[in-house]
Amino acid sequence: MNFTEPEERVALRAAVAELGKKYGHEYYAKQARAGLKTEELWAEAGRLGYLGVNLPEEYGGGGAGIADLAAVLEELAAAGCPLLLMVVSPAICGTVISRFGTDEQKKRWLPGIADGTRRMVFAITEPDAGSNSHKITTTAKRDADGWVLSGRKVYISGVDEADAVLVVGRTEDAKTGKLKPALFTVPTDAPGFEYKQIEMDIISPEKQFGLFLDDVHLPADALVGEEDAAIAQLFAGLNPERIMGASFSLGIARYALGKAVSYANERKVWGAPIGTHQGLAHPLAEIKIELELAKLMTQKAASLYDSGDDFGAGESANMAKYAAAEVAIRAVDQAVQTHGGNGLASEYGLGTLVTAVRLGRIAPVSREMVLNFVGQHSLGLPRSY
Repeated sequence: MNFTEPEERVALRAAVAELGKKYGHEYYAKQARAGLKTEELWAEAGRLGYLGVNLPEEYGGGGAGIADLAAVLEELAAAGCPLLLMVVSPAICGTVISRFGTDEQKKRWLPGIADGTRRMVFAITEPDAGSNSHKITTTAKRDADGWVLSGRKVYISGVDEADAVLVVGRTEDAKTGKLKPALFTVPTDAPGFEYKQIEMDIISPEKQFGLFLDDVHLPADALVGEEDAAIAQLFAGLNPERIMGASFSLGIARYALGKAVSYANERKVWGAPIGTHQGLAHPLAEIKIELELAKLMTQKAASLYDSGDDFGAGESANMAKYAAAEVAIRAVDQAVQTHGGNGLASEYGLGTLVTAVRLGRIAPVSREMVLNFVGQHSLGLPRSY
């Protein structure tokens, strides 16, 4: 196993870090507080090819893997600009369409997703089902022209910025009568499709929405992939989601740790920098160790996924997402503590992250469900749910 990243990815990280530094957390927080988007950063990242680095070259992408896209997100987050929609548009939706879409679907969606001129978001979560695809009640029925989709979704990111939503619905098995998951592209301007913003206490440019699908008529080619293989197709998108979620948390943890270390070196009390005191130095050192461990697991998950090992990637991606979320929470909390009262002053750029990192324990899969997965699949314990 090689723990040294390829030269191309090292160069990619350096270039993306420069782009992130150009905008910085001050820009990101200012846009978020004003209710604005990070359009300038998103557009520039798209023009430079960073948003579509994982997508096929023939459709405008970079032809690389999820490891490279994860590196892009991590570096932007480490610069204080965590772009949440990278998790859903190029990572989930772009991956699913790349692997299972028709040639026409790829031509229609991938070039715009790659250069950032089009966005597609992802909708699986429902009020009564969470992310349990077996309990989803959004249903798709065939009609003479294609499909009719009805149901509700909740906590769907970035719908107001999206051209379409990749919706997880369920169709009826003609043989058994049972419902099975299926994936559909739904334009956000489709008749019968409505969305309402959910007010959140998170300061972020990306907003959360509830979706209402009231007999939304879709053409036959709105179905992505095979109707009978949707579970496999669904998890082909969820593994990249977890890897990207881990990278999102890793980047924020790096940003917070960097701020804390800088302050601990500069701030002096009783004639010495506060970083000389083990009460601050040891917690920061622990976070550095945990951060490196989480990063290694994230790189392992991405490597397994890019090699085609979906099951192996699933275990590692869950572990990576868990570890990265935990260290991000610790890093931001300790950075605030290191700064004292300044930690919650807008000038220092940490207060906005307190609630943002807490999201990592909840989404895209909860901490408890990761532990359930590891208990059952990694340890062979009886299923607990």
